Amino acid sequence: MARIYPFRALRYNPAQVTPQDVVTQPYDKITPAMQQAYYQRSPYNLVRIILRLPELFDKEGDIYLNAARDFAAWREAGVLAQEREPCIFAYSQQFAVPGQPGAVLERRGFIALGELYDYAEGVVFRHEQTLSKPKSDRLNLLRATRAHFGQIFMLYSDPARTAEQLLFGDEATLPDIEVTDEYGVLHRVWKISDTAKINLLTTSLEDKKLIIADGHHRYETALYYSKECTPGEESEAAERTSGGLPQPPYPEAAAMMTFVNMDSEGLVILPTHRVVFGLESDWPARLVEAAGPFFEVEQLPDRDATVAMARLSAVQDGTAFVAVTGWGWYLLRAKAEAVDETLAELPARQRQLDVVQLHKLLLEKLPGITPETIQDQTHLRYVRDAAEAVDQVARGEANVAFLMNPVTMDELREVAFAGEVMPQKSTDFYPKLLSGLAIYALD
Repeated sequence: MARIYPFRALRYNPAQVTPQDVVTQPYDKITPAMQQAYYQRSPYNLVRIILRLPELFDKEGDIYLNAARDFAAWREAGVLAQEREPCIFAYSQQFAVPGQPGAVLERRGFIALGELYDYAEGVVFRHEQTLSKPKSDRLNLLRATRAHFGQIFMLYSDPARTAEQLLFGDEATLPDIEVTDEYGVLHRVWKISDTAKINLLTTSLEDKKLIIADGHHRYETALYYSKECTPGEESEAAERTSGGLPQPPYPEAAAMMTFVNMDSEGLVILPTHRVVFGLESDWPARLVEAAGPFFEVEQLPDRDATVAMARLSAVQDGTAFVAVTGWGWYLLRAKAEAVDETLAELPARQRQLDVVQLHKLLLEKLPGITPETIQDQTHLRYVRDAAEAVDQVARGEANVAFLMNPVTMDELREVAFAGEVMPQKSTDFYPKLLSGLAIYALD
């Protein structure tokens, strides 16, 4: 049973700041150049809380305590103001689809609190493995600030589109927030405080199962912290209410989430390409040799990322990916029988994923790459843009780049609901949810 709650969000005060100047991409999508740009936009840009620059370290403190200090100061100064009543927020994103000229979509969802569940309870499902370092970083920030600044991206299934019809019925209403991000995505947010509408929405999701689309590390961090803060039995209430609306049993029992219907048209998953670096110079030659037993290897005449991706997306029967090396470009198409035989210990749904085939049949079988080095990203980088992955090989910064097709929504749903996980960074939902549209303070 998925429990969804309204909340008295902290939001930037438009009388003191311009929303365009203070919101950011999620912390793990902020490049150094973006970080610098955010700092220059406003002294109250959220990057100063969620991803502080090293020069802001105090001699007498640390990065997390200093973030908490600034957060408290912004609240005290009225830069951040708290809503007077519990509410949820309708959230729309209009965007051009990367790699598809002329294609413009809208993704609709809503921001609310979602109760945190262990995966074993069968309410929230993951689809990717997580890394220990990001979880430690986010836990330290959460402990210091006691607030959630970004939303965990959750998917639910509702072919009838109940929530969208409830929240987006009045197109004439002006949004509370409207900003355009650095990728040209238009983000709009409407506050919903009507008690009847909120109760209808929360009730409609009670029977839903949820899949984490983005934010696995933050979800697991929030879950861990909620267990740290669980009140004793004598003080714990089964459910609290405010103004006729339900609230979490205690503040840390929930986290801020954006809920999106996985049956809607606005869901876009981009491929995440793999770049291998820092290994012996003969690694690409070994790669082509090692691929032979499991893949049909075809050398591509055109060394062009756009052409390679078009060729890759045209593969209909079976899985494939492109290996880009300094010596040549190769299309690798799986030999189904050899793959099934070698990966027989894995479920069939896992064996059919190109990202699993790449990791298990090539990366982990060649010198220098182990599951541990993949987990630690010692010799592996993840790149969204195919041209950038190719350029890293051309500049001598990488041994090989693997260009991938995106995971499909059906594949993700099947793996997640089976209780399985894909390798980390298997999906890239586009666009990202902006941080700073609302803040959930645990006090």
